[in-house]
Amino acid sequence: MTRLGIAGAGAWGTALANVAASAGLAVRLWARDPAQAAELAETRLNPRALSGIPLHSGIQPTAELGDLAESEAVLLVTPAQSTRAMAIALAGVMRPGAPLILCAKGLERGTRLPLSDVAADVRPGEPVAVLSGPSFAADVAGGLPTAVTLACTSPGIAEHWAGALSGPAFRVYHGDDVRGVEFGGAAKNVLAIGCGAVIGRGLGESARAALVARGFAEILRLAVACGGRRETLMGLSGLGDLVLTCTSPQSRNFAFGERLGRGVPVEEAAAGRLTEGATTAAVLVELARERNVEMPVAAAVDAVIAGRLGLDEAIDRLMQRPLKREY
Repeated sequence: MTRLGIAGAGAWGTALANVAASAGLAVRLWARDPAQAAELAETRLNPRALSGIPLHSGIQPTAELGDLAESEAVLLVTPAQSTRAMAIALAGVMRPGAPLILCAKGLERGTRLPLSDVAADVRPGEPVAVLSGPSFAADVAGGLPTAVTLACTSPGIAEHWAGALSGPAFRVYHGDDVRGVEFGGAAKNVLAIGCGAVIGRGLGESARAALVARGFAEILRLAVACGGRRETLMGLSGLGDLVLTCTSPQSRNFAFGERLGRGVPVEEAAAGRLTEGATTAAVLVELARERNVEMPVAAAVDAVIAGRLGLDEAIDRLMQRPLKREY
């Protein structure tokens, strides 16, 4: 039986553990908190993250990272800004040749590196893959139909693990454009905050549609400038994820933006939940400036989060931009 390790027992890690075990893999699910790991093992439930959804019998919870040592691949399902620290820890236990499959969406602060480059820095020469696409943890864990993308520069690795993780309701496509998949996932979180703010401010669906279209054009420009392929962004990990995240209050990023739109202060709008787009916004804008890529929507979101602009002023500035040829 294929052995899979999953580092991170939050909602997404638990959901992926369930689909992987349902696909016939032997899964070890690592939780940072020993008390949580013990609770998972005893109750077969994860009320902290996915209330009411039982763990598959093929999942073995653990609080010992060394228990992932025999895994033939490890899914890293912790927040984007913890990627380097977790990759360093995993490098000490993972078997040579086992791919590290990144499941967070973001860019590293400070270095502005995509997460695959962070992992490659830590485990040089070892395979790195990225799993991304339009998916809510509750949908996946509940067995609702979902399709995502797994990308690796080694096509054979991508194809193998896409097949291994797929099941009746969880469809995993594969490809080799790691950069395109990463930028689609990271940048759409920033745009989702803007869309949430538009709805929270009561500006209407037409305004949201315009923001999605213009924001997607920005994402395309930056992804291509950073080595991604346009066609990748038109797929699940780009347009697909963008549509989901920018239209549903289930999205933490959208919900964060919606609260901003209603006038909730930035420090309260996250409501105690991790919002990757709020962290990624500044990094994305810095990278765009470095690559000489114009991203006015992302810059407006970053300015509002940082407190440099009020929401109404940011919207006015976007509406007053010069008219020009669309494409």
